[in-house]
Amino acid sequence: MTIFEYSEDEVLGRVVAVDTASVTLIVNNVDVLRKMQVNRLVCLRSSRAGQHLIGIIHKIIRKLDGTLENNEENDSDIFYENNSVRITLIGTLFDKLLDKPNVFRRTLETVPEIDADCYPIEGEKLSLFMQAISFQSADQEDSLSLGNYTLDEEAVAYLDANKFFQRHAVIVGSTGSGKSWTTARLVEQIADLPNSNAILFDLHGEYSDLKSEGIKHFKVAGPKEITNGGDSIRNGILYFPYWLLGYEDMTSMLVDRSDQNAPNQSMILSRTVISAKMKFLKENDGSEMIDNFTVDSPIPYDLDYVLEELNRLNTEMVAGTRGEKQGEFHGKLSRFIARLENKKSDRRLAFMMDPPKEVNTLSWLNELAQALLSGRDNQSDKKGGVKVINFSEVPSDILSMVVGRVASLVFSIQQWTDKSQRHPIALLCDEAHLYIPSNASGTGSYDTSQRYFERIAKEGRKYGVGLVVISQRPSELNKTILSQCNNFVALRLSNVEDQNVIKRLLPDSLGGFSELLPVLDTGEALVVGDSCLLPSRIRIAEPNNKPNSSTIDFWDEWKQCGKDNTILSAVKSWRMQSMQK
Repeated sequence: MTIFEYSEDEVLGRVVAVDTASVTLIVNNVDVLRKMQVNRLVCLRSSRAGQHLIGIIHKIIRKLDGTLENNEENDSDIFYENNSVRITLIGTLFDKLLDKPNVFRRTLETVPEIDADCYPIEGEKLSLFMQAISFQSADQEDSLSLGNYTLDEEAVAYLDANKFFQRHAVIVGSTGSGKSWTTARLVEQIADLPNSNAILFDLHGEYSDLKSEGIKHFKVAGPKEITNGGDSIRNGILYFPYWLLGYEDMTSMLVDRSDQNAPNQSMILSRTVISAKMKFLKENDGSEMIDNFTVDSPIPYDLDYVLEELNRLNTEMVAGTRGEKQGEFHGKLSRFIARLENKKSDRRLAFMMDPPKEVNTLSWLNELAQALLSGRDNQSDKKGGVKVINFSEVPSDILSMVVGRVASLVFSIQQWTDKSQRHPIALLCDEAHLYIPSNASGTGSYDTSQRYFERIAKEGRKYGVGLVVISQRPSELNKTILSQCNNFVALRLSNVEDQNVIKRLLPDSLGGFSELLPVLDTGEALVVGDSCLLPSRIRIAEPNNKPNSSTIDFWDEWKQCGKDNTILSAVKSWRMQSMQK
């Protein structure tokens, strides 16, 4: 039985113009016109039996066209009206499809005929329609839901979770709009699955309060952890040693491209690293890898050996026709060596340039990969399908490189896993504009990071790697990566440039949705894309554990007295590089 059964007196208007994905109504009753609202749903009679076309009201126009006649009784002009309503078609409701009643599809097999009737979807019909969509979207167990439809708050807004991660997603919103709240809601639902597998890049430590059996927290080692002897992965401490960096990562970090000797320095670095890796393999029973490894292969090597070799070449004297003479690279590597020694001694970079001894072993990479890429069911404790990595102590100048290298590690391992054995993994990229910006050309570490993420955006689906890009500034995000995302969760955006980015990414027929972006309430989002059966305005449900990103109420705090002065403690924490209590 169809949920749309109307009587003649419920007609809003009749179709007078038809376009590919839009129609225009003429509404003769002014009282009916007053009740119609932009962005409300309507139903149009289809030319095929058993089908109803669903549309969204895009524009309402009341127009007075000239003087019809003069009313002699009160000497006033009488105008005739040409009231029109513009409707964007978004899909078809089938009374029955594949033996299922009331099935909605994002397709338009027909368009309305001229003079076709249009009816409102409101009250009980709206509830039934929303419930039909909810049940249809939630046909699998443990369905993904961000909240409830604003049009009918009793109807749960389910998403197709497979399409959400397969075809990548974007979550955007200005500061204070509820972006972190939405992310926490998403993470908690992923974590509840028995074999969940995802990594959340937490740049500021704001998701440290997310607690559940399915969430495990890691932190990139800071000076405090290294001073205490270097805790292991089992204790939630991560190192990303220099030998995991690719050749381009190393050159971008160590070689000054403006230096006239930069080409020589890059060549010598490559040659020396290959030699150091060869030495390590010979000394550590890695003979089976010797014939196939490259400068980019994740094989440990001794950085001190590299420095010794660079110093030898920089001071080398060779035999000449008249005695000794300076070698080919004599004095040309001095600045390069100084940069490398400076990086090695920088305590902020110890997690990379001076990690504990156990990190520089072949078995350590196995432990890291197991911790980060295994699904919850394959973890030794059956916990932690979602891995939250805290990057808050990583220096900003190499942040993009480190995050990009983690993404590259994930993609490479997935790529080299047998297709039948791949377990999909999602990368949730919070504050993505900081490491995949739109204007990174020529900035070294940003270039390499972007290349990793662009490849994942283009090819990740084939290898079971999904992207969820999270940012407050979509206008500053890499355009190539955004163009590969087919699902959008857009919270309030007040900046015009950010609004325009989302508008350009939306289908042409839904471009008008972007006009709602600046007026959305906190925690309210427009959800559009392959995973969303009905492009909708959704109120995000409250997560069980709120992220540590809540906005401080300035005025209320300024009215309060008696708060402890913690300035001296903060200064000490800054100096000690750890929170003091």
